[in-house]
Amino acid sequence: MGAAVAACALANSGQVLWCPQGRSEATASRAERFGLTAVPTLADLVAQADVVFSLCPPAAAEDVARDVAGLGFTGLYVEANAISPQRAVRIAQLLGGTARAVVDGAVVGSPPVGAKRPRLYLSGAVAEVGLVEQLFSGTSVSTHMLGEEIGQASALKASYTAFQKASRVLAALSYGLAREHGVDQALLDVAGQRTGSYLTETDYIGKTAARGWRWGPELDEAA
Repeated sequence: MGAAVAACALANSGQVLWCPQGRSEATASRAERFGLTAVPTLADLVAQADVVFSLCPPAAAEDVARDVAGLGFTGLYVEANAISPQRAVRIAQLLGGTARAVVDGAVVGSPPVGAKRPRLYLSGAVAEVGLVEQLFSGTSVSTHMLGEEIGQASALKASYTAFQKASRVLAALSYGLAREHGVDQALLDVAGQRTGSYLTETDYIGKTAARGWRWGPELDEAA
């Protein structure tokens, strides 16, 4: 998600920086493929960037913000992770002493690759939200302002997560229970009598398991 969203911002910014320090070869390959510019350290990135866009696993969001704040970042910080509204407020306060402003963001949808068009919901001061909207104008990331209160975008994401991801997890648990007793096909037959139920999408169960490392902390935030 991070690399693909960064590539969309590149269309309107001229340059998007990233720091390969401590990152994997897979991350480096994505960054190169999307045309991102590598800088040696996070300190170099913070010193050169006008906008820092944080899009990472939710468990790391506050650590990233703390590192950026510790380096005296004076630009615009976009907190776009799947975190609770309370954590978004804490991060805004953490950066409040140095950063120009903090915008609360939430990405809903799949990475903007191919025909996928995720939505980026934003909340914060109108002028700063406007700058973020300009970054993604005309790209596959569509922006939507929710209001001026930090935490509103995070609240929307948490609300969506509470239903969408919890529903997928419950479907996986349901089939685990049914298979344990040899009635998983019967459960599929029952589920097939209802339209629009995640219980009919058994192929997604494997994807749910593969994403558990990231979904777990996100569901903790929703809780």
